[in-house]
Amino acid sequence: MTSPKPTVLSSLADRLARGDALLSAWCGLPDPSIAGVLAQENFDAVTLDMQHGPITLGEVIRAVPLINAAGKPALARVAVGEFQNVSRLFDAGVSGVIAPMINTMDDARRFAAYAKYPPMGERSWGSYGGLGASGLDQNSYLREANRFSLTFAMIETREAMAILDDILALPGIDAVFVGPSDLSIALSGGKAVNAQSKEVDEAIRHIIARASAVNKPVAVYAQSGERAGEVLAMGAKLATVMSDTSFLRTAAQTAIKLARG
Repeated sequence: MTSPKPTVLSSLADRLARGDALLSAWCGLPDPSIAGVLAQENFDAVTLDMQHGPITLGEVIRAVPLINAAGKPALARVAVGEFQNVSRLFDAGVSGVIAPMINTMDDARRFAAYAKYPPMGERSWGSYGGLGASGLDQNSYLREANRFSLTFAMIETREAMAILDDILALPGIDAVFVGPSDLSIALSGGKAVNAQSKEVDEAIRHIIARASAVNKPVAVYAQSGERAGEVLAMGAKLATVMSDTSFLRTAAQTAIKLARG
């Protein structure tokens, strides 16, 4: 049997499996057209953030076709514990879902269950955007979706670090995603936010080493383009760069500085 033809929906999984290093834009503003504009730039993907951004599930679902139409895969981060939205996002056509604060194996198992079809998980049938973007018939989609519907479990606490190997070994967890700001709070005992501290860098390198040992990719949130380059150099395979708000503020500040001399 020949492998299915690669599509925008499967491109994230395909490229990570090849070991490519990828950059994603990060969007939290609620207008779907913003994600569509960023998808036209030379990013490899666009990530939509429902945990801290004001963007809602409905707005994310409207943004996904705009991202995919630009030939880019979409990812989305759910709010803490909102696993019920995981399957809805995959149904809508995202290629990856990020779940924050995966601090217990029960968290990880629930996340995987909502993301994967039986027998691996408990995702129910009802894909529309994902099925259409896949280019597959429904039975082929059922067979293939568990491979290219990627789950990213966030590692951002001491509790998650302590069970990192168990999370990585869990069927249905495809990758981990480092939240460096929350990790810095945890590692400092709640004393500071410093996403680029020595302790955070050591933790990122440890996470990458453990994930690489089982051939699973690591993603990291980066607060600047420079930082994105640093985490990719450490061995991360996906870096999300800044945010739509940061892009706007940085561009505005640069323009004002140049205009005023």
